[in-house]
Amino acid sequence: MFIIASDHGGLELKDAIKSFLEDRRIEVRDLGTMNSNSVDYPDFAEKLAVALTRGEAENGILICGTGIGMSIAANKFPGIRAALITDEFTARMSKEHNNANVIVMGGRVLKPEQACAMVQTWLETAFEGGRHQGRLDKISQIEQKIRDGEL
Repeated sequence: MFIIASDHGGLELKDAIKSFLEDRRIEVRDLGTMNSNSVDYPDFAEKLAVALTRGEAENGILICGTGIGMSIAANKFPGIRAALITDEFTARMSKEHNNANVIVMGGRVLKPEQACAMVQTWLETAFEGGRHQGRLDKISQIEQKIRDGEL
């Protein structure tokens, strides 16, 4: 299952990606927004990040106007590895090297066809592990130091 969320700037792209996933029989939980009224992206990044950290799903997709704000907000949560992807190469690398559990896109930057191709690439890509796992372990160690008040 995927969890997906957007602000008003990502609404149309969110709906397109949600349909793309559902057409492939992938269950999607939509956390909003559900209309074009102006909302604050940190609220939706928080909803998604909390749901993932609670184990309600393993992966998520966030969309705002550029993807930048959602990336910043989501990465404040321990255990969230949110990667702003801009093309199929960054989609592949975000999984292959960084094992991103959240991908973030810009609704005002990408066309639905581009975004869906990027999601497909991300779905088809496996995490390489190896030296990349060691780097993720270092990120986890930093998060632990923050939780322990050492940083």
